[in-house]
Amino acid sequence: MDNRIYGYARVSSREQNEDRQIEALTKFGVPSENIIVDKCSGKDTEREGYQYLKRQILRSGDTLVIKELDRLSRNKNDIKHELEYFKNKGVRVKILDIPTTLNDFPAEQMWVMDMINAILIEVLGSIAENERNKIRSRQKEGIIAAKKKDVKFGRPKITTPDNWNSICAKVKDKEMTVSQAIKILNISRSSYYRMQNSQI
Repeated sequence: MDNRIYGYARVSSREQNEDRQIEALTKFGVPSENIIVDKCSGKDTEREGYQYLKRQILRSGDTLVIKELDRLSRNKNDIKHELEYFKNKGVRVKILDIPTTLNDFPAEQMWVMDMINAILIEVLGSIAENERNKIRSRQKEGIIAAKKKDVKFGRPKITTPDNWNSICAKVKDKEMTVSQAIKILNISRSSYYRMQNSQI
């Protein structure tokens, strides 16, 4: 059976776009149907698409292509662990932003490339981890600054409509349905039940 090539792309949130990564992967030669995409944080490797690709799809002789090293993870130890896992499994990992991982060398020269790649991965892994730490630090600083300005976090408190009690009484006496009640109260169904629970 022919060795296969797969791609993996990751963005940190659903608002971000993975097109740049997919374009780079397909341009390199990865079939679009062989690209797995996750939309979640790179804090660890517990991501649905990635784990499926890793555990169920890739096999010895296959090639995994990613755009950047931190698409695997932003944790240096995780990066090293994942690369070691693929190496032991016989899966070749090519990282587009690390050109030395893209070249094919004679077996007797591979130790040189392994050494160079190990150095590059150590450096870039540290950068990725440092970037995540900076992001977390900025988030924490932003929350502290917002709290000092008395910015409230979480769901905003719902103001109970003036006719709440009378409408609820009609619903309780089956003179009115919940659907009719939320229309008159001009609130969402979830808000209706949240206010109802807060009264209990």
